Formats: sequence, C-alpha cells, structure tokens
Amino acid sequence: MMKASKICASLAALALSASALIAFSPTASAANEDNDPVTSSRSFRKVSTVRKDLLKESTSTDVDAKSNWGGIESLDVPQTQSQAEKDAAAAKQRADAAAAASAAAASRSAARDSLSSASPQPQNFTVTPPNGQSVSSLLAFANQFVGVVPYKYGGNTPAGWDCSGFVQYVFGNFGIALPHGSGAQMSAGRPVADISQAMPGDLLAGPGHAAIYVGNGQVVNALNPTAGTTYSPIGYAFSSGNYVIRRLL
Repeated sequence: MMKASKICASLAALALSASALIAFSPTASAANEDNDPVTSSRSFRKVSTVRKDLLKESTSTDVDAKSNWGGIESLDVPQTQSQAEKDAAAAKQRADAAAAASAAAASRSAARDSLSSASPQPQNFTVTPPNGQSVSSLLAFANQFVGVVPYKYGGNTPAGWDCSGFVQYVFGNFGIALPHGSGAQMSAGRPVADISQAMPGDLLAGPGHAAIYVGNGQVVNALNPTAGTTYSPIGYAFSSGNYVIRRLL
C-alpha cells in the first residue's frame, strides 16, 4: 500500500513538471517569433596561453590606442627619488659649493696679487726739498712723488703712504704739522666755504680721504693700492661728495 502511494506521488510530480514546461514554451516562442538564432560575443579576448607563474609581476600591457581612460593618462605624476639618489644629489651639491668657494678664494688671491703688481714700486730716488714756502713750491714738491711712491696703509714716508700720510708728509716739509688721519685733518687750518673759492695748495679732507687741491677740479693724492700717488678729479677722489676745504698756507 505504501509503495503504491509513492508511485502515485511520483506520477503527480511528473505531470506537474510537464504542465510547467508546456506553460513556459509559448512565452519563449513569443520572444523569438521569427526563430532567429541567438548569438553571444566574448567580452574579453581569448587567452590561449595558460599562465603558469601566477605570482610573477606583469611588466607590460597592450592597450588600445583609442581607449578612453577618463583623462587619467594625462595626469602629471610627481617623480620621486630613492634615498640613495637623494644622498648622491646632496653630496654633489656640497662638492659644487666647495669648488665654488675654492674658486672664489683663488680669485681674491689673484686680485690681491694683481693690485700688488699694479701699484707703483718705490725706487731709489732723492727727495728734492721745497724751494721756498710758496704754493707753487708745495705743488712742485708733491709732484715729484706722483707715479713713484706706492700706496701703503698707515704709511707716511716716501717708502709708502696712505692718503692722509701723504698730505701729512708734504705739509710737514713746509713746517705745518698735521695729524695722521683724514678725519682729524678736517679741522686743520682755516675753512673755505666751497670749491668755487678753493685755491691751489688747499687741503681737501673727508671721513675717508684726504688730498691737496691743484686747481681746475683736480687734486694730488695717494689714491689707492692700484693707482698709488697720482692726480685725480675731485669727483673721483671724493666720490661720496663728503669733504671740507681747509687753507693751511
């Protein structure tokens, strides 16, 4: 009896499945009434080579030139350096700085040598004493040192002198004692209002230079290590324009 019941249940299930298949068939036929063949296409290209080493990193990828990646291909990605590259760049920068410093030091040394060789060198000559106490005698006395006596900072003799040392030596041979220092010489003698009233033989002195006026806008002075004792325009000898005029004779 039990076995007959199982057979009946199986036949009923089979009948129900057949009914469902019959009910589904008209729908499928309706979706494809023209009986056209249904086809499909592959989304990705077929790969015929089986990759054996799944953990190996890919080194290249074939990309269609017409592919649109939404502008990501034009991104400006900053390039980074490894620590070794950073260390190498820093070492090169230090080496370049050291080379530049060495070159600058060599240049300064060459400049000093050039100034030394360009300065007039003292010669064996006899100083001609002043011929009288006149202005012309003072200018003639000063003239004998032009192009001969070199500039020497702190000096005040024909072996070498600076600007105030030259003025001190020249006026000293005329019985006029002056301090050694252009700033101190600014208060010597009598004041002269301006250059339009200056006379040859007047002292021009400022905070950084001293000279003797010879007329026509020129002075005789110990200018610098390059020029030595020479004639110069007032505007060149006193480029700052800061000076006073003092009359000593």
